[in-house]
Amino acid sequence: MFYISFTSMMIFITVIWILLRGYFALKNKNIDWKREIQLLLVYTCIVVISRMVYFPMHLVDGHIQPMEFDASRILPFKHNLRPFFFLQDIYKGWQINVIGNITMFIPVGIVWPICFKELNNIGKVTLAGFVYTLLIEISQLPFYGRCSDVDDMILNTTGVFIGAVIYTIVKALIKRKKR
Repeated sequence: MFYISFTSMMIFITVIWILLRGYFALKNKNIDWKREIQLLLVYTCIVVISRMVYFPMHLVDGHIQPMEFDASRILPFKHNLRPFFFLQDIYKGWQINVIGNITMFIPVGIVWPICFKELNNIGKVTLAGFVYTLLIEISQLPFYGRCSDVDDMILNTTGVFIGAVIYTIVKALIKRKKR
């Protein structure tokens, strides 16, 4: 059994981010600082979502509790494949979970189309957000204490969709104002 702390995960994410950005700078033979600042928004989304998704929200003695990996406890995977199961089994705090899962991903729906021109419509942004959410849910499977949930995928993708709608509306208003 071993534990992954929030700090070690953030160091890992940051090192990977720096290596990737360095690779692209070398490949392109320059650094576009405006683009790098935009991409810091993506990095921030990744860090914040990682904190919220992988680590328990409650602090113990003021500290974020680590993720627990125990190979002997991986199987059976903890998962829920029944959509909207939480509506049948209402638990304390379910409203916060629903609102939190949606609002946590609204920034993704706003930031990604700013940073990635290929995500040029609501459908593409929402699909990319769905894939991101799917990867998150799959990555939780081997960790004891984490549960992959189709409801999280639905709610997170809804958040990305709402963010993409907000982005599209603001972009249209800005465009109209410039005319």
